Amino acid sequence: MNADADLQVDLVVDFVCPWCWLGHRYWQKARKLMPEISTETVFRPHELDPSIPPDGLPYKAYMQAKFAGANADRWQQMREHLEAAAPEAGIEFRFGEIEHRPSTVNAHRLIRWARGQDNALAETVAESLFSAYFRELKDIGDPAVLIEIGKAAGMDTSILADLFSTDRDIDAVRDEAAFFARLGVNGVPTFILNGKFAVPGAVPPDTLVEAAKEALEDDH
Repeated sequence: MNADADLQVDLVVDFVCPWCWLGHRYWQKARKLMPEISTETVFRPHELDPSIPPDGLPYKAYMQAKFAGANADRWQQMREHLEAAAPEAGIEFRFGEIEHRPSTVNAHRLIRWARGQDNALAETVAESLFSAYFRELKDIGDPAVLIEIGKAAGMDTSILADLFSTDRDIDAVRDEAAFFARLGVNGVPTFILNGKFAVPGAVPPDTLVEAAKEALEDDH
């Protein structure tokens, strides 16, 4: 953890998870509610479906299969909740227009490389990944798309192109995801505060503030 930060938050996400984008925006609001507490956010990987092939799958067919039968109502309820919560969080979900369900291992590789430079850079890239998928309808499994996202954040495109031409860090990403799964993370987003308190789900900013203060009190 950054020595200057009071609180490290390991934020376990997947970039095709709409709750994760909402959860990150809630965390951004929570930080503004507690300016006296310095924080560092570290994005950690989770693949909602590691079986997705590298080239991805058609979105609509994939979602229909995943939420077939009784689950169809569940997805409709979740979608309505997300679309209702999105404007206040400053985000946009275009579920009806998404055409592709990508593998997210490449997106997690990009975050890993950004994180290696700076956690703040990784947070910028993470926000761009969410926006690219849900708002801009881009294929965030495509290295060309990811290189452009990295470029916009200030990353070296030639280095990214070289890295994406290999399998570099695929195993490392999945090993890290497996580590958090062994800790009990089985859904995303999950906030882990100072390595002690886990808060699952896209919970409201006030709840995150309370959890942050509880984690700090436990350190004293």
